[in-house]
Amino acid sequence: MEEKSECHRRSVFPSADCVRDTHLRPSFKNARTISPLYTGGPVAVTPDGLKIVTCVGEDIFYTEIASGNRICQFAGDTQSVTSLCITPASTYLLAFTSALSLRIFELPRPSPNTPRFIVPIRVIARAHESPVHVCTSDPTSTYFASGSADGVVKVWDIVRGYVTHVFKGHGGVVSALAFNYPQDTSFVGQQQSMQLITASVDTRIRVFDLFGQSRNTGKATVVLEGHVSVPRGLDVSPDGRWLVSGGRDSVVLVWDMSPLLQTKTSQESSKKGKEKAVSPKLAKTIPVLERVEAVGFLVADQGFTSATSSPEYLQFFTGGENGVIKIWNAREGSVMLTLGQTHTGISDDSEESRQIVDVIYIPSASTVISVHADQNILFHSLSTQSLSRQLIGFNDEIVDIDFLSPSLYESRDGLADTHLALATNSSLIRVYSKEGLDARLLEGHTDIVLCLDKGSDGRFLASGSKDRTARIWAPERRDKETSNWGYQCVGVCEGHAESVGAIAMSRKSSLETSGEDPSPKFMFTGSQDRTIKMWDLSGIPFFEGTKSSEPVRCKSLMTLKAHDKDINSLDVAPNDRLLVSGSQDRTAKVYEIEFHSSGKAISGSLKVLGTCKGHKRGVWTVRFGREEKVLATGSGDKTVKLWNLDDFTCVKTFEGHTNSVLRVDFLNAGMQLVTSASDGLVKLWNIRDEECIATMDNHEDKVWALAVSADERIILSGAADSVVTFWEDCTEEQEEEKEKKRADLVLKEQDFLNYVSLHDYRKAIQLALAMEQPGRLLSLFRNIVSSKDPTASSILGESAVDEVLRTLTGSDLTKLLRYVREWNANAKTSLVAQSVLFAILKMRSADDVMKSFSDEVGELTFALDPTSTTDKEKRVASLKDIIDALIPYTERHLSRMDKLLQESYMVDYILGEMDDGLFDGDDGMDIDH
Repeated sequence: MEEKSECHRRSVFPSADCVRDTHLRPSFKNARTISPLYTGGPVAVTPDGLKIVTCVGEDIFYTEIASGNRICQFAGDTQSVTSLCITPASTYLLAFTSALSLRIFELPRPSPNTPRFIVPIRVIARAHESPVHVCTSDPTSTYFASGSADGVVKVWDIVRGYVTHVFKGHGGVVSALAFNYPQDTSFVGQQQSMQLITASVDTRIRVFDLFGQSRNTGKATVVLEGHVSVPRGLDVSPDGRWLVSGGRDSVVLVWDMSPLLQTKTSQESSKKGKEKAVSPKLAKTIPVLERVEAVGFLVADQGFTSATSSPEYLQFFTGGENGVIKIWNAREGSVMLTLGQTHTGISDDSEESRQIVDVIYIPSASTVISVHADQNILFHSLSTQSLSRQLIGFNDEIVDIDFLSPSLYESRDGLADTHLALATNSSLIRVYSKEGLDARLLEGHTDIVLCLDKGSDGRFLASGSKDRTARIWAPERRDKETSNWGYQCVGVCEGHAESVGAIAMSRKSSLETSGEDPSPKFMFTGSQDRTIKMWDLSGIPFFEGTKSSEPVRCKSLMTLKAHDKDINSLDVAPNDRLLVSGSQDRTAKVYEIEFHSSGKAISGSLKVLGTCKGHKRGVWTVRFGREEKVLATGSGDKTVKLWNLDDFTCVKTFEGHTNSVLRVDFLNAGMQLVTSASDGLVKLWNIRDEECIATMDNHEDKVWALAVSADERIILSGAADSVVTFWEDCTEEQEEEKEKKRADLVLKEQDFLNYVSLHDYRKAIQLALAMEQPGRLLSLFRNIVSSKDPTASSILGESAVDEVLRTLTGSDLTKLLRYVREWNANAKTSLVAQSVLFAILKMRSADDVMKSFSDEVGELTFALDPTSTTDKEKRVASLKDIIDALIPYTERHLSRMDKLLQESYMVDYILGEMDDGLFDGDDGMDIDH
């Protein structure tokens, strides 16, 4: 293997000379996560198109669309959400659950102080007698309507929370709702009215006048018949004249509402009693050739005319079973524009999962949003007529992950690792933008994708699948006008008899040697058929930048029967000289790569150099060192082994995971290892000491996927819990923070000495408490107590210190009492402790001391309500702990002082007797007497 320096040839591991400028990176923080965004159910978007409300199971999340940051979570009732909507003023969120409850929330404004958990301002326990599947708010954000499965429609006052109207008579489940409140009064006159239009499974559309006849009778003003299947979408033009309805009968109907509006206007003006009812006219029937799930008018903006009083200018959108949004001309009944991609050649199940279940139109952003049954949310720009953003709701089990750099050779800035690719429990590959949630789905495989790998520069992507094929992907040429991006399949490798579970592209490109294009020249695949295949990639058009009709069929250069069981992992050495394979047969094999390319004659072969034996279970992962001639392997026996490639002996073994090690990679010029395992942990190891220096925990299931960025500052981990975690290197930040704290401590210590010399005891004591240095406080109090004048009126010895102890509040006093508790436990410092305690109790009442503990709890940043029972218990327990610790030691000190006092009396007596001549007398005194 090619070595890069003399020190690399001297030793398997870096010598001190080679790594003297290399520092360990022991600290990584959880900088960001990509977690499930949407798992099904209703979706709502704010009118400005910047934030979205989605459901993940039984939870409701509020997310910022551009950054992907989760703003907050709305409190549910442990039941799934059946319907929700946001008022046009972006003030309230209305949510119905399968428990038949209505929960009304105030939408928070994103800020650092926004609470992470929002509770409802009003809860109506039983809003309907049956589940509510549709609800909508009126344009003034004053009322909202809800339709239930038992055919009942209710209109609610949002602020006051009561029902204003109840409409019955629907022939089944209410399937669509729309308010008609013409704000453009040029057509209907100055008299404004509000109508509610409903549709149900009985195929009929009903119009209710909220402030007219329907208010008193509860009956529909008019019933429209035209659909032969359930209508799923309703919308009214801004002037109130046109109504569009679409249903599962594959037909869209355009209704002229002007007769009804004109009749009402004439009634209001004449006041001559009841006029003959006039029904709206069916103006147009448009076959759309697909089941329609959503329909709506477009307003005048960005190249599209408005829904005005003339039918020739009406334009509307539809979304349904084909999974695309179509823009229609109402007069011609023709499709003007199709947004989205029509899927061909896919199974019936996949086709059903990709159909549109809802469409949300955002006029202010000129965007149409489609919600699909496969839990993906697509944003289509009407101004650029292209896909502007895609949110992937749920990734399922993540099995592999890698960084990508599609713009590396298109930007002078050398943008690296701008995207990441995910292989999940799906045939679709997810490619995310690193900065947000914008993503693309790569279609091509027909079964679950099992493995991913990238080229040497990260521009190209390779994937292996259960469909027995491998595919090569290249970035599409970015459209500067639309800022659209994506990947296309440029090559297919077919030939394996079983699933392709391991893949590895060549690490060196011809750009490094000859200055030509940086495309990889060969690739290896490993399969459950126990063979390794080498593929020629030289004929693939990596840089065409446009979608070709068919990807290139790659040629297999060789096939090698490599192992006795499934091949789990492959890796190519940085110089393209070696290949390693890891298998379930508990071994890892190292091969020499021979690749020759001269004109059209291309050949390749593998030669076995050695076998690494020592693992007790299957080898899940293998990885060559980037700087050293070493190999790392991870196994189901919970260990990671490091191998010397000169003699294929194990030189180090790392133990610490409690389950199978699934991924391993090198960091920091080969000084560190990062591993992931089935125990849900990511561990960082110091190779020299065989020591785990950091454990990163943010997953609840097997961590199958692991990737390291080019600058080694970010570690990506993906797990079976559908969560991707960005672990960012924060070693420098922590070192800077430690150095800053040390410098601040030095300054504070100097300030403390200055305050003491100036007899500014208040600032000295407060500073010592802030620095949490009980030793300095002890020294200060000891000097004051020892120098106390017995004739002075001060309790402690200094009136200024007495005043400080009398006025200390909150956490300062409680902290001082805890220090006193510690000092009181030692006989050498008990005098100071008793003196300070005496001064505090002498000058302050018991209620005052109790209040200080209450104030301390209130000062906690993440504390609950200070009046809550939990905080009261915490306060009492804290004071009780101090008292329980002070009393026994104080009694012991008192007993000791009493004993010393009694002994002092004996000393005084003996000394007194000595002064009185106790031992004076004749020398010849009779001893017996």
